[in-house]
Amino acid sequence: MTDLLPEPQAVCSPITSSVIFIVATVALGAEAADTVRGWCGDVAALTRTVGKRVPDGKLSCVCGFGSTAWDVLFGAPRPMQLHPFREFGPEGRRAPATAGDLLLHIRADRMDLCFELATQLCTALGDAILVVDEVQGFRNFDMRSMVGFVDGTENPAGRKLTDSTLIDSEDPAFAGGSYVMVQKYLHNMTAWNALSVEDQERVIGRRKLSDVELDDAHKPSNSHSALTTLTENGQEVKILRDNMPFGRPGMGEFGTYFIGYARSPSALEKMLENMFVGRPAGNYDRLLDYSTAVTGGLFFVPSAQLLEQLAERKP
Repeated sequence: MTDLLPEPQAVCSPITSSVIFIVATVALGAEAADTVRGWCGDVAALTRTVGKRVPDGKLSCVCGFGSTAWDVLFGAPRPMQLHPFREFGPEGRRAPATAGDLLLHIRADRMDLCFELATQLCTALGDAILVVDEVQGFRNFDMRSMVGFVDGTENPAGRKLTDSTLIDSEDPAFAGGSYVMVQKYLHNMTAWNALSVEDQERVIGRRKLSDVELDDAHKPSNSHSALTTLTENGQEVKILRDNMPFGRPGMGEFGTYFIGYARSPSALEKMLENMFVGRPAGNYDRLLDYSTAVTGGLFFVPSAQLLEQLAERKP
């Protein structure tokens, strides 16, 4: 990773206590496209304006675009590896692709900051978009997922964080950018809570209390941690997970919003293949017996510099 990359968006910002995820489609027609392009130049300024109201609130926003939207809004050149979300798995255990042209990942240590920025950004877009999914997430105790295990333990840190998430010389026109995948999972907490702690640990591949990974003699090959650990040429391939729990207890809804950033979508897709198809085929992630993916999208996150420049670009 070079030291002269364009300034990235807030991809590598630390996980906060509150988050809003928004996925939207772009309306048809030149007027809507013009509105979205012009809005690209305002995202950073709106984020700064709202953030100054609570300087220690850690407000940030990451904006990404889907493959079809990129072609319509900006044309060529396009990010080298951007393509529609690829589905994996058989019926009944499938990672589905769902509609989405625009992704907003809004983080702060206060939900009011997230809410205000989401309001400002969506108001500026108006009828140019249709929001198809919006999720408000929260940090659950000591970074635990909805199923009670610590999430993001194996996230890269230090130099490995930028090396794993930011594009460099492999696609120079889009250096400083990143690929991001999102999925919304709903959990059958009744069935999950019926398992003993020991059985839950075998599903996840880690100890529930200490977060220590099970040793190879005790960790099943179809555990979640076994199948989401990626290697290439003998080296572990890292992605950045910023997953957040969400839910409506009164409605019986308990979920996890998965969001993964990577330098290449191939790492994210290999993880899904391992989980939903299996390694080998049929040896799928046992967590999927209790968790169902209901959305799926792949987006490209331009650098902060390119995002502003896109306001002046037309296909």
